[in-house]
Amino acid sequence: MNITEITTNFAATLASNRKELIIEGSTLSYLDIGQGPVLLMGHSYLWDSEIWAPQIEHLSQSYRCIVPELWGHGFSGSLPASCRNLRDIANNMLELMDALNIEKFSVIGLSVGAMWGAELALKAPERVQSLVMLGSFIGYEPEITRDKYYAMLDVIKAEQSVSAKIIDTITPLFFATQPNPNLVELFKKKLNHFDSSNVDTLYQMGRMIFGRRDTMDDVHLLTLPCLIMTGVEDKARTVLEGYLMHDAIDASQYVHIPECGHISTLEQAEFVNQQLGQFLAAHH
Repeated sequence: MNITEITTNFAATLASNRKELIIEGSTLSYLDIGQGPVLLMGHSYLWDSEIWAPQIEHLSQSYRCIVPELWGHGFSGSLPASCRNLRDIANNMLELMDALNIEKFSVIGLSVGAMWGAELALKAPERVQSLVMLGSFIGYEPEITRDKYYAMLDVIKAEQSVSAKIIDTITPLFFATQPNPNLVELFKKKLNHFDSSNVDTLYQMGRMIFGRRDTMDDVHLLTLPCLIMTGVEDKARTVLEGYLMHDAIDASQYVHIPECGHISTLEQAEFVNQQLGQFLAAHH
């Protein structure tokens, strides 16, 4: 089955397995699929749970996949008033685990999903059994890229929409040099249909992500099994950044994802599934 078929079929899975948790009056939407050891899966900024469609199809046969959607993304509501940074996002996700009476779990995060995933592992080391970070960097955002992203966020906030110009600027950052046109179309469709009522939350989330703290300051405390993976053609998060994390995290594994940009879970689904399966089997 190809990626287009998987993501199309995933819509039905989403509808039948979607659940909600209310946090400070706002709805956190999440999927709860499968049985077994628990995997908490965090998606990228500007995407939603659909980026995990191939992994959910594969992993839910042996694991229980809990897949929340970021505030303002997918079916989740606006940002709660007390949520101001990625550590607060980690707190929200821990609240979700508490609500589900899940004591121990592993975190698999892509991009910002790995950023808050690392914060969660630091906050609750006795509960997070292993950590996978795909296409991410938990240090400071480099100043040049941070300012570029802030400028785009300011335009989105001022226009109260994601314009065609912004979409054309953002899209290449997510894909390999020779992207799958179906994935490009899927992403552009998401941005074109982004709910205008979520623009302020989108802006605030972006400021949190690109203005994040330097979690590398605490990286010596990450003593759990850790898998780091980066697409060799990732324009948003470089292979070098992956090496920096790998060098700093004791006993971590580092894997290059071939012919792949930022959204590795869709671009190289079979390769990612294989690596995740091996890593999880070794640590569960």
